[in-house]
Amino acid sequence: MSTFDSAWSQLNAPPAVAATAVSDWRADFPLLRESVHGHPLVYLDNAATTQKPQAVIDAEVAYYLHDNANVHRGVHALSQRATDAYEAARCKVCAFLNAAGTQEIVFVRGTTEAINLVAQSYARPRLHAGDEILISALEHHSNIVPWQMVCQQTGALLRVVPINDAGEFEFDAYVGLLNARTRLVAVSHLSNALGSIPPVARIIALAHAHGVPVLLDGAQAAAHLGVDVGALDCDFYAFSGHKIYGPTGVGVLYGKAALLDAMPPYQGGGDMIRAVTFAKTEYNELPYKFEAGTPNIAGAIALGAALDYVAAIGLPAIAAHEHDLLQYARALLADFPGLHIIGQAQHKASILSLTLDGVHPHDIGTILDRHGIAIRAGHHCAMPVMQRYGIAGTARASFALYNTRQDVEALVAGLHIVAEMFQP
Repeated sequence: MSTFDSAWSQLNAPPAVAATAVSDWRADFPLLRESVHGHPLVYLDNAATTQKPQAVIDAEVAYYLHDNANVHRGVHALSQRATDAYEAARCKVCAFLNAAGTQEIVFVRGTTEAINLVAQSYARPRLHAGDEILISALEHHSNIVPWQMVCQQTGALLRVVPINDAGEFEFDAYVGLLNARTRLVAVSHLSNALGSIPPVARIIALAHAHGVPVLLDGAQAAAHLGVDVGALDCDFYAFSGHKIYGPTGVGVLYGKAALLDAMPPYQGGGDMIRAVTFAKTEYNELPYKFEAGTPNIAGAIALGAALDYVAAIGLPAIAAHEHDLLQYARALLADFPGLHIIGQAQHKASILSLTLDGVHPHDIGTILDRHGIAIRAGHHCAMPVMQRYGIAGTARASFALYNTRQDVEALVAGLHIVAEMFQP
């Protein structure tokens, strides 16, 4: 089938999810009723953060209205209710990831803190000069900088698996880079800059054949792909609440219990201890030894509500809908003069990263904003990805369950306005 025929077929294909269902989903998100610069909001910046359904907002408000107390250390009714709700959220995360038990679920501030925890608590004590950590050229800065820091601290070396022109993980190069000195593999489950989905099951299997543990950065993947840490057999998995319709300031580190149990705490303070004297401290059991101080109680409870919301719709339906939007957008843009889609991986999800000849990505984003269309413009905290393509940045549209084909059409119409302004 020709490119034209493929695009025409997609334009005339029925949507993957009924418009009435998507309309019902959209109604759950109050912010989507906002106007921007006199235009209805078209929110396409979901890779940066998603909007929150009313159920999530209500869950956080309800905690402060009815159950506000600190967890774990109180015997009064409010503390017990808060603790029950907080630990119920941990159970929901455990089920969402299919972890072996709640002791493997650590609440953190987000993906960034989770990766730093593994870098400093797992990797740093084990690394020696000449050891290697293996990442990919797809990574967000949060899965680059912590490893650079721990390499500087220990004398270890950071190795990078390249990507091809389509933005795909080069597995053959990975085979060559994985060796007896490799101590950890850390890769994105879904690229925030390109939408590429690396072959994580194969990556993990090969690493384990060499006795090497694997961390997956699931910041983008959790909201778009079914995540089963048991089936994947990854050793660590990290994701953020705010990218899966939950609040900011809360996230999750999953780790296999045996690994977490052998790791020293990342931070010291209250609640991560069992007993303290001036001579020594005995640390708490898993997962609490990694949760020093008062946690983001309301955030964890609201994250649990977000996972309930996603589960009620079903990730397969969400993924099918978002794939339909991505394919529809690619079809509409197939013959757009001077427009280039950066990242054309065969396995790709939810993200459309593009450039327009003669137009800076920030100008694209600014003009689209004047028409009520919210996208992200820049390097997306993935500067090495941009360097790989010889560009300063891209304009990135990213889709979520509440986006529609009409949102895609508004984006394309806006891009035509940009082109008319800047191109002769």
